[in-house]
This record gives sequence, C-alpha cells and structure tokens, in this order.
Amino acid sequence: MNVVFIDGNSLTLQEVVNVARKNYEVRLSDEAAERVKKARSYVDNLVDEGKVVYGITTGFGKFSDVVISKDEAKELQRNLIISHACGVGKHFHEDIVRAIMLLRANALAKGFSGIRLETLNTLIDMINKRVHPAIPEKGSLGASGDLAPLSHMVLVLIGEGEAYYDGKLMTGKEAMEKSGIRPVELTSKEGLALINGTQVLTSVGALTTYDAINLAKLADISASLTMEALNGITDAYDLRVHEVRPYTGQINTAKNFLSILEGSERTTRQGEIRVQDAYTLRCLPQIHGASKDAIQYVLDKVNIEINAVTDNPLIFADDEYAISGGNFHGQPMALAFDFLGIAIAELANVSERRIERLVNPQLSGLPAFLTEKGGLHSGFMIAQYAAAALVSENKVLAHPASVDSIPSSANQEDHVSMGTIAARTAREIYKNASGVIAIELMAAAQAIDFETSEKKLGKGTKAAYDKIREVIDMLHEDRVMYQDINKSIALTKDNSIVEAVEEAVGKLY
Repeated sequence: MNVVFIDGNSLTLQEVVNVARKNYEVRLSDEAAERVKKARSYVDNLVDEGKVVYGITTGFGKFSDVVISKDEAKELQRNLIISHACGVGKHFHEDIVRAIMLLRANALAKGFSGIRLETLNTLIDMINKRVHPAIPEKGSLGASGDLAPLSHMVLVLIGEGEAYYDGKLMTGKEAMEKSGIRPVELTSKEGLALINGTQVLTSVGALTTYDAINLAKLADISASLTMEALNGITDAYDLRVHEVRPYTGQINTAKNFLSILEGSERTTRQGEIRVQDAYTLRCLPQIHGASKDAIQYVLDKVNIEINAVTDNPLIFADDEYAISGGNFHGQPMALAFDFLGIAIAELANVSERRIERLVNPQLSGLPAFLTEKGGLHSGFMIAQYAAAALVSENKVLAHPASVDSIPSSANQEDHVSMGTIAARTAREIYKNASGVIAIELMAAAQAIDFETSEKKLGKGTKAAYDKIREVIDMLHEDRVMYQDINKSIALTKDNSIVEAVEEAVGKLY
C-alpha cells in the first residue's frame, strides 16, 4: 500500500502530488498525534478557566472584543463555518481538493492549532476514503487565510455542504454516510483551526509549480525540435558561454539542449549556413533558464509553506501561551505565485515566436504554414493564431494579483494578499502555456518531415519526435486541427514526452 506519513515537518511536493493525483493513503505519525493532544489539552484548560483568547473565547475579526461563554463555544464554531462558506464559482478539481485537505491536515499535525485528535483523524479519513468536498474556486482574499473555500471543506466534515463521492456530487451528509465516516461536532477553537490558513492558495500554487517544472523541461524539448527543423546553431549552447554568466537555470538549460540534440545531423555550427540565429533560438538558455530560476525560487517557498503553521491564534502548549499573530497572511506565497505566472508566461511567449519562425517561409525556408499545397490548404496558419491568442491572454493574466488589496472586516483586516487569485491565475497561465508548447511540438515535427535527406535527429529529439508521431500523423492535407492540438496537449499533461527523452539522454534539468 502506498502511504504518506504526515508529521507537519517533512512533507514534500512529490508526496503532495502522490496524495492529490495518485490517491496515496495518508497517516498521522505517532509523534504528531502526541503534539496534537498536548495542544488540545491546553486549549481545554483555557476554556475551563474562562481566559480571554482570540478565537477561543472571543468572536472573530472585528468581533474579537466580544467574549463568548463556555456554553456557547460549540455554537460559535459551527456558526463560523456556515457563515464563512461564501465561495463562488466552479468547484476546484479533485486533485486540488485532495491537496487542500492534505496540507490542512499536515499543518494541524504540527501541534500548534489546538484541534482535537479525533477531528484531525476525521479529516484524514475523508482523504483516504475519497470524500472530496465541493469547494468553489473564488471568494478568498488570501489573508486571514483561505476562509471561504476552507469553510466549504469543513462543511462536509460536520455533515453539511456538498461533496463528491464515487464521482458523484451529493450532500455532505450523504457522502459521509456512504463512506462510513461519522461527522464531527466542532468545539472550541476547532473551526478556526480548520479554516484560518493558506492551504487553498498553497495547494493550487504547489501543484502548478510541480507542473511548471515539467513544462520547462518540455519547452526545452519543443525548442530542440524547432532547432532541428531550422538547422539551428548549437555553438550558442557551449557551456563556456554560460559558465561566465553563472546562473544555474541558464547553465542547466544549455546542458539540456546539448544532451537533447546530441548526435543530430540537422543542427549546424556557426558559419556553416549562417553566422548566428535569432534570439528565440540563440538565447534560449538565457530565456528558459530565467524562468527555471524563477520556478526554483517559488519551489523553495512552497517547500516552506507546505510544512508551516498558518492559523491563528497559535498554541504553544510547552510555554502555556497562546499568541494571536498573522501567519495566515498569504503575502509570501502571493508574491511567489505572481512570479510563477510570469515565469510560465515567458515560456509560452518565446515558444509562440518559434512557431512563427516555423510557419513563416521568409524566416524558415520551409513551405508556407508547413503545408504541401498552400492556398488550397491552410496548414498550420490558424494553429499559430491560436498560440498567439493564448500568449496574449497570458499577458493579461500575468498582471500581479498581489499588488492589490481591499480592506475587509470593518478595516480590522486592512491589508490582504490576494494570494489565492495569484495561484489560480498562475494555473490558468500554465494551461495556456501548455497549449502553446503543444502546438510547437506539432509544428516542429511537421517541419522536420519536410527534410528529405534522411539526416538523423539528436538522441533526445528523435525520442520526442517518435512520441509525437505515435499519436499525431504528418499533415498532408487540411484536417480538423483542434483534435490534433488536443492530442498534443494530452502529451504535455501525461509527461510522456519528457519521460521518453530522459530515457534516451538522462535526467533533464
């Protein structure tokens, strides 16, 4: 059985993906369970003693100065969840919902939130039995945590709201009954502990970061195919060039191109056909490498956040102290995910310019729009239009969400991060970029097919070309192109091209 143990400290992005997309089972470590129980005991003492602590014996936000009695504690927590479940729009995809539940459970496992162990175990049971709350995508400010979307998660935990079970949308109560999980009656601090955090924005952004790492590799592969089609000059990838400007992403990208193109008889050296290539070929280590460095920066932040405590107040049971702070504020991730969106958008931007070079006979020396009978057939003419449209949309989406803030809760929460919007936007940019690179893969393979001299492709480009041709035939006459584009996009999603190339040349950076 595939299992991920959570302790609040050691979760990895790969483990998040394994739970979110491969349905790995989740279990709580024994050490974490003891920490959870210890923090809970301290919360119970605070309630019994009637001490005034935010969110435990007071209201929330602007109502933090309203004291709540012990008898009202359960009602307070339930009211918190049902009133805060104000999400709007389509539901998050299943993999994101599973990641949300996992990250929330992992944060609670650190033992600074004061939740009961049985409540945490119920959330873990929901992951393992695949009860997936219906969580709307929109409605979070990304400060005070992801209050609205996480409330939709907790609705199902208490037998309310809606959930997907066995692929069907039903009431939360029905989903819990069918799965054999008993809903929870929340008590003091628990509602706040479950919804005051950054797990929605982090889940969306973390999965997008994982996908962006693979997309960056695929961009190197698609560019290498274009290099083959256009007899690109490989001298620009000489490691001596990049070692004197030692950015990690730049150096690693140059290494990727040299590995992928190794053994090619179609690429050239400077002066053989022309002295230098256009920037979209010659400067690829600098362009792709910059995006990779940006993605690595985001990954570093993701690795911190998926093992962080982001609710409020925090319970320091060893010190017998509860502190109301601001770890729920999404600014560290908002800035990172805005950066992620820009980095991904640039991969698509330069890819579209390579597509233009492939389809434009004045730049490529190939038949116009890569069709044998131009005029009667349009070939890849409108495929380039589609790529241009996706790139243009990304330029709009890449405007940073984190530069905006609208005060909330009667100005008690007077600066918010909009981090969830940043993460969701980065994901949309990723989807568009995948479409652009998918079109380049098709166009480059088509261009290569016009070469009649039987010159060999490089080790990596041959593996990629073969993978494309397994599902998409050369275009001899016009056909319904969106079907081919969808097939190519599917190849970008299943990562099969990257896997085939890495099998041929070794691990890519």
